[in-house]
Amino acid sequence: MSDWGPVLISVVLFILLSPGLMFQLPGKSKVVEFGNFQTSGISILVHAVIFFALIVIFLLAVASSMADWAPVVVAVVFFALLSPGLFFELPGNDRIIEFGTFRTNRKAMAVHAFIFFVIISIFILALHLHIYAGCTPNCN
Repeated sequence: MSDWGPVLISVVLFILLSPGLMFQLPGKSKVVEFGNFQTSGISILVHAVIFFALIVIFLLAVASSMADWAPVVVAVVFFALLSPGLFFELPGNDRIIEFGTFRTNRKAMAVHAFIFFVIISIFILALHLHIYAGCTPNCN
């Protein structure tokens, strides 16, 4: 599998699953809310679990024998940390950067997705980070 596979899959899932952009589960007033550009700690946790499940499924589909867990671990950790509104929102609705607002907007989603892409690319492509569970690919 090309090293770009996990990077591209991670970035697409980051965009689609960021709470508040397409949907928020759980929502503020309903179980699911669509396009409300809001988030919360619990919705980031729920979306991170969904992100984890989907990235494992997609990476298993791309690489039938997934031994390297680094793309999954790095992507899930940075999905949670870079979800707009949790720690910061860049750009914010009222200022260039806002902290802990639990809100997002289209520009912030684009900026955070770009930051996510750069970080994933650095860890997976530049640093060649690998996390093997059990046996490395060459041991028998």
